Amino acid sequence: MNKAMAILNDPFKNKGTAFTQEERERLGLTGVLPPRVKTIEEQAAETYALFETKTSNIEKRHFLMEVFNTNRTLFFYLMGQHITEFMPIVYDPVIAESIENYNERYQRPQDAVYLSVKHPERIKKSLANVSGDRDIRLIVVTDAQGILGIGDWGVDGVDIAVGKLMVYTAAAGINPAQVLPVSIDAGTDNPKLLDDPNYLGERHQRITGQEYFDFIDRFVDEVEKLYPKSLLHFEDFGRGTAARILDKYQDKILTFNDDIQGTGIIALAGVLGAMNISKEKLTDHTFLTFGAGTAGMGIAKMLYDELVRQGLTPEEAKKHFYLVDKQGLLFDDTEGLTEKQKPFTRQRSEFANADELTNLLAVVKAVHPTVMIGTSTQPGTFNEAVVKEMAAHTDRPVIFPLSNPTKLAEAKAADLLKWTNGRALVATGIPVADITYQGVTYQIGQANNALIYPGVGFGALAVQAKQLNDNMLAAAAHALSGLVDPDQPGAAVLPPVSKLAEFSQRVAQRVAQSAIDQGLTTMTDAKKAVADAKWEPKY
Repeated sequence: MNKAMAILNDPFKNKGTAFTQEERERLGLTGVLPPRVKTIEEQAAETYALFETKTSNIEKRHFLMEVFNTNRTLFFYLMGQHITEFMPIVYDPVIAESIENYNERYQRPQDAVYLSVKHPERIKKSLANVSGDRDIRLIVVTDAQGILGIGDWGVDGVDIAVGKLMVYTAAAGINPAQVLPVSIDAGTDNPKLLDDPNYLGERHQRITGQEYFDFIDRFVDEVEKLYPKSLLHFEDFGRGTAARILDKYQDKILTFNDDIQGTGIIALAGVLGAMNISKEKLTDHTFLTFGAGTAGMGIAKMLYDELVRQGLTPEEAKKHFYLVDKQGLLFDDTEGLTEKQKPFTRQRSEFANADELTNLLAVVKAVHPTVMIGTSTQPGTFNEAVVKEMAAHTDRPVIFPLSNPTKLAEAKAADLLKWTNGRALVATGIPVADITYQGVTYQIGQANNALIYPGVGFGALAVQAKQLNDNMLAAAAHALSGLVDPDQPGAAVLPPVSKLAEFSQRVAQRVAQSAIDQGLTTMTDAKKAVADAKWEPKY
């Protein structure tokens, strides 16, 4: 490929019609492009007009991916202008449909690295082949075993890593040339994929146990050697692997698991926001987590840690939590408990009717929760009977149906307001338009991890923190909770996605400051470090 074509085919360098005459001369592009030189503003306007002609969300995403694959700067300039509109298209919920159609709609590898657990010897070469001479600072890796809401999608789940990194750049301003999406193909237990002749991944059951964890160890080792200044973000790993990997590496390298930690932070931020509105103390509340998997346990742990920070002893704090999973309330003798569930289980002796606590309504009647958070992917489970029972025992019930996509949500926000006469403080896992009920317009906060993880990761990277610990995560949650006017009727418990870029900088500064305060970096000025590290989408 000649020099001119190499530049035009490199999305990190390509400006399309915006190359100036001087640049065209210098780069060997004279005569390669039409003569008119356009501004990025002009390019964005015409690209958005084309975007608007697409009739379905999946076609809109397909079009935006073509822009992304061609010209990264233009893509992020455009996304910055239309962040609220583009977020659900490039990420959740449309990304689920994209993953489900990955094999049929495959366009390009999108600068992702594809690794196979069967071939650990190829890790180093594969990473180097894709990253080339780029200074990689952020890696999002997935094995796609536990994609929220849709489960195991094997190599097709690479879209999650690509989409996550898009949000990091659009929200926080990490340079898109410094990021690397990685797919770890351990096989798949999804029969639909195993039977699909078009499936692009390894066609075998998931590799588990020692062989799998040995591969992860080698992968982490190679990443640390090749990219010593990078943050390693694990995404959508399964119940049996996510926490184990995080526990092993959290104190050793700069790493983050969004499903455990990000979900926990955003839920804590939402609950803190609810406390600002209700003027209540967090330590007076009783928490019910419905869905005790990776996300649910991340939320419980984050709330528990905050109760301890606010003065409760560990023993007192544990008494505030009830876990409900498919078996009902989890007791210390429930079979098949995970290591993360065990600290939060209850004893049967606490209840006269312990054997009857096998469904959500029975548990709500027994424990009278004041905060109920759903990560169950069981649609409609926060039904009228459950919600009215909860609301009968608290003035401002805090109810977060966080499962997504839309079809898997535990409840609709409008129903929660109706069933509680407008008293519920609601956050959802999906975008919800304003709701007018009995003359009050309610803004519904979206407990979207995108509100939090870009600022968290960027803040840690900006000061080159040695690790990302629980104090830094708590700082992020508190940064978010102070951004809404709590005295406004119908106020949301979380700020809107439209202000994503603005408050990602605030979160990043708080996280960076926490790292400085704890001696996890040699830098001393959080605000300057975050400002200096921010990339702007301009030519």
